[in-house]
Amino acid sequence: MSAHAAVKIERSPKSWFKICVSYPLQLVLLIPFCALFRLLPLNAASAIGGFLGRHIGPRVRESWAARYNLMRVYPEKSPQEIDKIVADMWDNVGRTFLEYPHLRDIVTKKQHLTEVIGMEHALEMKNDGKAGILFSGHFGNWETSSVIINMLDIPVHRVYRYANNPLAEWLFRYFRSKSKGELIPKSLASMRIMVEKIKKKEHLGLIIDQKMNKGDSVPFFNRNAMTTPALAHLALKYGIPVMPVRIQRLKGARYRLTCEPLIYFESTGDKQADIYNALCRMNQIFERWIRDDPAQWLWLHKRWPDSKAGEKWLYAHRKEWKAGKIPASLPDELM
Repeated sequence: MSAHAAVKIERSPKSWFKICVSYPLQLVLLIPFCALFRLLPLNAASAIGGFLGRHIGPRVRESWAARYNLMRVYPEKSPQEIDKIVADMWDNVGRTFLEYPHLRDIVTKKQHLTEVIGMEHALEMKNDGKAGILFSGHFGNWETSSVIINMLDIPVHRVYRYANNPLAEWLFRYFRSKSKGELIPKSLASMRIMVEKIKKKEHLGLIIDQKMNKGDSVPFFNRNAMTTPALAHLALKYGIPVMPVRIQRLKGARYRLTCEPLIYFESTGDKQADIYNALCRMNQIFERWIRDDPAQWLWLHKRWPDSKAGEKWLYAHRKEWKAGKIPASLPDELM
């Protein structure tokens, strides 16, 4: 083995600590935690999650990234208004997390908890004899999108982000396993798998609102953000429709899924321009949903290139913020 290869497989003490101590400990704690909240009624688990999220979430360091993102998108809002959105966001995140142990029931036995609008568009995608892609983002309880898969009674292969803790991966796959279709972890091989499914005229489900280090730079709320081009690339190359699926939390553990009209992206022959225009259209859809109810979206993502630096800057000025004042001016690197 070459020296270069040997270096590649070396692990730091921190890495070994995660593998041998941290990951197993997390799993040991996670299993009884999930079992406990599975025993509780869904509404009770959801309410506890909302309470914990609302009272703990805004205090964690990551919330300053959410505040910064909101400040840039809504410059007219005061710190108090932004803090209200952040608290409401955490209420939703806490509910979503503690609803996980009930997810298998939510998407099967308890479909009545989910109001579905635009079912005709979903049926059009099912019956058009083509492959298709359903897409959404981190809105409401984003895991409830599987309800529409079960109502359509067709396989939808969902692409998802592998759990940070590989030992807990099986648990999250278990929660998500009550819908037809494969679970495809994001990886170097996932694009090949998606192409195979499309060639078989099958359907994919994608969450596409996360930051991508190697995506395309596309306007999002009038500031460029790295955006995954995979959906646009596949839809244009194979001439298949995409369907936006909006997910909203209503009151407590009740939800609304809105299937919007199918979209066929325009192909002019200029591949790069067509992908760029498709990505702009998708981001505009997300903008519309967010502006309608900003607390439903997960603002914690460092979605823009300046989000990480902006979090540090705003955290350094937290005393001004807590006094109800927007810090005087942004440093040049954040402009």
